[in-house]
Amino acid sequence: MIKQYDVLIVGSGIAGLTSAIKLAEQGASVGICTREEEPEHTNTYWAQGGVIYSQKIWDDEDTLVDDINRASSHTANLEAARILAERSPEILEEIFLEKANTQFDRDETGELLFTKEAAHSKARIIYKGDYTGKAIQVSLLNYLNDKERFPTVEFLTAHTAIDLITPNHHGVSIQQRYEENKVVGAYVFDQKKSIVKKVLAKKTILATGGIGALYLHNSNASSSRGDGHAMAARAGAQMLNMEFIQFHPTTFYSGTGHRRFLVSEAVRGEGGKLLNSKGEAFMEKYHPDKELAPRDIVARAILSEMIALKDDYVYLDITHKDPEWIKNRFPTIYEYCLEHKVDITKDPIPVVPAAHYTCGGVKTDLKCRTNLKNLYAVGEVSCTGLHGANRLASTSLLEGVTFGYIAAEEISKNLQNEKIYDAENIRDWRIGEDALDLGLIAQDIQTIKQTMWNYLGLTRSKNRLARARAMFREMSDEIHKFYRHAALHDELIGLRNGVEVANMVLNASVRNKKSVGCFYREKS
Repeated sequence: MIKQYDVLIVGSGIAGLTSAIKLAEQGASVGICTREEEPEHTNTYWAQGGVIYSQKIWDDEDTLVDDINRASSHTANLEAARILAERSPEILEEIFLEKANTQFDRDETGELLFTKEAAHSKARIIYKGDYTGKAIQVSLLNYLNDKERFPTVEFLTAHTAIDLITPNHHGVSIQQRYEENKVVGAYVFDQKKSIVKKVLAKKTILATGGIGALYLHNSNASSSRGDGHAMAARAGAQMLNMEFIQFHPTTFYSGTGHRRFLVSEAVRGEGGKLLNSKGEAFMEKYHPDKELAPRDIVARAILSEMIALKDDYVYLDITHKDPEWIKNRFPTIYEYCLEHKVDITKDPIPVVPAAHYTCGGVKTDLKCRTNLKNLYAVGEVSCTGLHGANRLASTSLLEGVTFGYIAAEEISKNLQNEKIYDAENIRDWRIGEDALDLGLIAQDIQTIKQTMWNYLGLTRSKNRLARARAMFREMSDEIHKFYRHAALHDELIGLRNGVEVANMVLNASVRNKKSVGCFYREKS
């Protein structure tokens, strides 16, 4: 089966949806592919804290750039940071406030409320309670799903992208091998029909999110398994900064399960204190900004306290605030913790670090272009260098909407003058016939998660990296043999991608001998 669009977008979070809105406004036909049955199941949906709205009246662009750079341990791409600071206010206003009508919290006069988070010099973050990402995701989908407004947009749900289509790899003739390496769409697996579709497009945008779900303990949606990273790398795209995995300092410790419920940065921004099991506030020992230090410092400080006292968690205490204020400011956190027998108006919250954000990814320029013709990357899957070695709080949603917008601008310039590649010149996908062993796949995925957590987590060492290399080498060989012959399944596709991305993180960690930002390597 063949489908054709002007633009194929893989992923349905904030970055992909913003690109879709702007492209559809120009009359482009847009296909939005997501492996989930419901397009709202993204990392965007789970984001709690907020999004930066830097108004020039009281917050200058240089200050935001400085904060981004300082949080990154002075490794950020300053040009990317300046573009974000300069363009984001107007883009945010257009997409969220004027078009999607996203409902952020306001005071009694109707003015937006602002809060401050770690490593920010000013209170510049707007929010909706503690479910800002959900408010944004739902509002964007509601806006885009208006068929009268956007008749050229189609969602391909429960469709897993397998590989990017490049004629010199997937062409039917030897002559096509000599063509420039360009992307003309993707092979997509229809989970319900168990068929592979050739989806051809003039331009393709990767908006697949990060790789956090490859870690045993993480705060991410299950879709964050590195699909976009793996597909891009196989097609020949350059990867950058893959060793920089940010761990969120505070996720709820329940003692069960591995996906950790995020306890927003905003809790510390609003005055929450970190306490060890002795009831001692400890952050002043690690950084002058205490609880508002950059995330990597706070996460390692928590880990140090846990190791020193042989504890499984520390506490985050917000009980000194008014109970009604807590319930109104953090309704989602309050309800979740209460379900787990913790009343945050009275009890400190047990918290542990968890994998949270991928600072590296598919290398792009500041127009979101990769080194492959026709391929763009936006949001967490991409790497402009904006975050350097560590991301500043509440820049992820802002990066998604800003660079999703910029990518659409760039693509729209010459889109009408381009042609869709001839599908007859692209090979059909051959599906394996061997029976699937879903139990084996699940075990392999669990092994990857445990290895990533134990050896490629908050702290890394020469010996841990060597152990990971040995494990991934054997796994890679077996998984790829299995993949070539087995019938397709979403979990099998994810397993193949997962082990390839795990190796990317490993190789980047081996090359980098210097601790910086969220990357900490113990000295031999």
